[in-house]
Amino acid sequence: MEKQALLDGFKKVFGRSGQDVFFSPGRINLIGEHTDYNNGLSMPCAISLGTYGVFAPRNDDQVELYSQNIKGNIVSFPVTDETPIARPEEQWANYFKGMLTYLRQSGYEINNGFSLYVYGNLPYGAGLSSSASIEMLMGEILKDEYNIPVSNIQLARLGQRTENEFLGLKSGIMDQFAVRMGKKNNAVLLNSATLSYQYKPMDNLDYILIIMSTNKKHSLANSAYNDRVKQCHDALQLLQQKLEISSLSDLNFKMLEEYSYLINDPVLIQRVRHVVTENARTQEATHAMQTGDMEYLGRLINASHVSLAYDYEVSSKELDTLVNTAWQQPGVAGARMIGGGFAGSAIALVKRSQVDNLKAKVSAVYRQTIGYDASFYDVEIVDGPRKLD
Repeated sequence: MEKQALLDGFKKVFGRSGQDVFFSPGRINLIGEHTDYNNGLSMPCAISLGTYGVFAPRNDDQVELYSQNIKGNIVSFPVTDETPIARPEEQWANYFKGMLTYLRQSGYEINNGFSLYVYGNLPYGAGLSSSASIEMLMGEILKDEYNIPVSNIQLARLGQRTENEFLGLKSGIMDQFAVRMGKKNNAVLLNSATLSYQYKPMDNLDYILIIMSTNKKHSLANSAYNDRVKQCHDALQLLQQKLEISSLSDLNFKMLEEYSYLINDPVLIQRVRHVVTENARTQEATHAMQTGDMEYLGRLINASHVSLAYDYEVSSKELDTLVNTAWQQPGVAGARMIGGGFAGSAIALVKRSQVDNLKAKVSAVYRQTIGYDASFYDVEIVDGPRKLD
């Protein structure tokens, strides 16, 4: 969205001029799904779709938030208010309020209010982490406008805390880390146990990533996401009867085979098997990228989807239709669901010359099978949150 249009929107809502414009990206995850809350490996990228914010200070203690996407009322509260917003139609503001609350609780001085106009071009409910985009937007704005000496990693942690405590979703840190630490034309290989990371170039000119959205909305907090977190925790406790491990990501496949009798539950064994094999696939993906072997990378991406569908059971008819159809198209190295699952989106790693064919063929099959259209997004891999010039 053009900067001037954002400023015009701010003025129309608040009746005065906005001061600064910020952007925070969304994210996709190349590989390494449902591993972050198991202290495992993932390889996300920040993308060119995201959330914009126009900021202006106030001379009192009131915070005013307005979402151009929701088009509801202005949400207003004192900067010192640390209670979640209860009205269902205004709960989107909790992502902003949680970051503000936890930065203040961390000892940073934020005592005067502000007005914030928000617009996002991430498709809602598509699993592209609009929540982390919002959280890191708020973090960037408060860091910049209030001169807060907070580190990028601390901001990512506070974003995760906002999800876990303010909103009740027991997610890992991958989304916030990917958005905060995004780098143009690079994926981020993240070890969630240590928060160590490496940038992996994603500038292969022959292949690009296409987002395929099911257009079926998902809400992770109301889905089986928290159930999967609990299942992993339960399996870990059973394994810890004999093994000195701190997370499922400390396991390799040989250890799982030897000690699966401790779990002795077919569903929990499936969940652990996904975590173990997904960590191995993510490690292998780094080698594929280093050697430029996109076909091998694609096979790893395909295997990730199979594991998510059958061992972790977080796919859906809509996601499987997109992915299975993409697999059959020329020039597609790999495709899989991304995000928490159950709905949302998938990605395809496809040769540039075959993008139009992919969209046409997948679109037709999806419409025939599901009864409504899928959406497709070409995205660039970009830097993390920033103030726009």
